[in-house]
Amino acid sequence: MPDSTETNNEFTDFWNNVLAAKFERFRDILQNGLAFHSQVPLAALALPPGTRVLDVGCGWGDTAIELARRVGPNGYVLGLDCCDTFLESGRRDARAAGLANVEFVAADVQTHRFGREFDFCFSRFGMMFFASPVAAMRNLRTALKPGATLMFIVWRTLADNAWLRVPKEVALEHLPPPGDDAQTCGPGPFSMASPEVVTAQLRAAGFVDARFERVDGPVRVGSSVDEAVAFQLAIGPAGEIVREAGAFAEARRGEIVQALKDALAQHLHDGAVVMQSSSWTITARNPES
Repeated sequence: MPDSTETNNEFTDFWNNVLAAKFERFRDILQNGLAFHSQVPLAALALPPGTRVLDVGCGWGDTAIELARRVGPNGYVLGLDCCDTFLESGRRDARAAGLANVEFVAADVQTHRFGREFDFCFSRFGMMFFASPVAAMRNLRTALKPGATLMFIVWRTLADNAWLRVPKEVALEHLPPPGDDAQTCGPGPFSMASPEVVTAQLRAAGFVDARFERVDGPVRVGSSVDEAVAFQLAIGPAGEIVREAGAFAEARRGEIVQALKDALAQHLHDGAVVMQSSSWTITARNPES
């Protein structure tokens, strides 16, 4: 499989300059509303005390903090993300929890220099945005001891994720699709939806024994219809369509908002907008030698 020496610089800039503020605004949805997809695999995960863990694309650090609690004071967790704004929250939460065995570092995983010291690598929705997934995976292998496990969670296809598909379909009823030159945060949330593609990427990076577990379940995408609409207009495929349409989208905002309200109101459960979603939990192993 072809490799690339691209870095994530353009995507990192987009995260920090465009997306970070929007993610902060909707932190509750992104961290808690979508948490089902990390809760399922982490509930089944057994990590011995003293395990050294790498958390890639750790965001606000909630999974890194959970992993730090599991591995105990003799273990260690390093959380990496490209947005130091997110990591500051992780640092504060770790201090508040009295955890001294977790550290947060802003870094590009594709190029960060690791020592071969980790027993386990975890990533929740952090692997889909690398300029070169193979380069990132290959670099992660330099952090893992022989026989160590890589576990990462990615979205399955758009068709399997109504919470993003439905708003995108609504937006496209009113606006043109983004052009090829649209600004993005990376290859996109569905770039690792194909088991065949990801298996080939892992193999090219030197990993073995790739396994895929499908996880289907509900996600809360708004505590009200209004919040769900605001979330979709800010983040995800519908938000990208609106952002790239610029003034044309602003001129039609009223009708787009109403159409989204009508569509999302069909998914109200006890006042919150809850929709179906689907992910892969992927595991692979660094060879023994």
